[in-house]
Amino acid sequence: MQTLQLARLLREEGVRVELEPTNAPYHPQWLAKVRGVRALCRLFPYLYRIWRLAGRVPVIHLMANSGWSWQLFAAPVVWIGAWRGTPVIVNYRGGEARSYLEQSRRYIAPTLNRAARLVVPSGFLRDVFKDFGFGAEIVPNIVDFDTFSPAVEPSPEDGFCLVITRNLEAIYGLDTAIRAMTIVARRHPHVCLKIAGSGPLEQELKALVTQLGLDGRVIFLGRLERPEVVCLYRSASGMLNPSRVDNMPNSILEALACELPVVSTNVGGVPYIVEDGVTALLVPPDDPEAMAQAVCALVEDPALCRSLAKAGCASVQQYSWQAVGAQWLKLYQRLTVAA
Repeated sequence: MQTLQLARLLREEGVRVELEPTNAPYHPQWLAKVRGVRALCRLFPYLYRIWRLAGRVPVIHLMANSGWSWQLFAAPVVWIGAWRGTPVIVNYRGGEARSYLEQSRRYIAPTLNRAARLVVPSGFLRDVFKDFGFGAEIVPNIVDFDTFSPAVEPSPEDGFCLVITRNLEAIYGLDTAIRAMTIVARRHPHVCLKIAGSGPLEQELKALVTQLGLDGRVIFLGRLERPEVVCLYRSASGMLNPSRVDNMPNSILEALACELPVVSTNVGGVPYIVEDGVTALLVPPDDPEAMAQAVCALVEDPALCRSLAKAGCASVQQYSWQAVGAQWLKLYQRLTVAA
C-alpha cells in the first residue's frame, strides 16, 4: 500500500514512475501450481526486467524486507544497479530487522555497502542498523489524509467497539487481544472487538474465541479494502495493536488520523511514533492483563479517550505528503546529480 501510494503521489508531482513487482503473474498460469519451478520461472524474468530497468532510469527505489525476500528480490537489484551504474535506494521496512541482521549480517553487508542510500521509515530501524554498523536516513511513512481523517459527524456503534486491522499472523499477537477481551468482559460486558484481516491463523483464532466463550463479542470481518477500513475506524471507539514485532505500523498512524484512541504494545518502533499516555496507551507484549486494563481505562474515562484521540490526530500531521514527499524528491535529485 505504501508503494502504490508513493507511486501515485510522485506521478501527481510530475515524476515518471515505473513499478516492477516481485510477484508478477505466472506465464503460463499453470506454473503457479508447480512448487520450486514456479519460483525460478518468476525469478529469472524478474532479474531480466530489473537489468533493463537499470539501463533506462536515473535512480531505483527498492522496497526491501528480511529473509528470502531480501536474498531473492532485493539484493540482486542492488548488485544490478551497481553493475549498470544506476544508484539504488534501499528503503528497508519490517520490524524483524535486528534478528535478521544478527543471523545474516555477513551476507547482507556486501550488498548494503553497494547501495547508494539506506533509508528507513523510523528512528527504531535507524538505531537497529546503527548497532550493526550501517548508517541510515529516515524518511517516514506517508499517511493519506484525503482518505484517513476524522468523521465529520461521528456515528459510533452501540456500546464500546474496539478494532484491530492486522493480518492474522503470529507476530501480530491477536491471541493476546482476544484473551484480554475475556478480562474486559468481566467489568464491561458490552465491549466488543472487530478484527479486520486475513491470514494463516484464522481458524486457530476463531477456535480460541469459541473456547473462551467470546462468540458475538469478538467478530472477524475478513480482509477489508481501504474505504471499508476508514468506515470501520470512524464507527469504532478505540483501536488495538497487540503486535509482538513491529516497525512503523501504518494501521496505528491511520487510526490516529481518524481520531481514534489507540492501545498498542510498546514493541519495536511503536514507542518512536506515539507517546504513552499522551498520544496512545502502551502496554507490554503478550500481556492480556495489561492490555485489558488499558482498554478499561478508555471505557471508564471518556475524557482520556478524547484527549488521546485529539493529541494522536495532531501528532500524525508530520506524515503528510507535503512533508514526506519533499524528502523523497530531494533525495532523488541528489542521487541523479551525483550519478
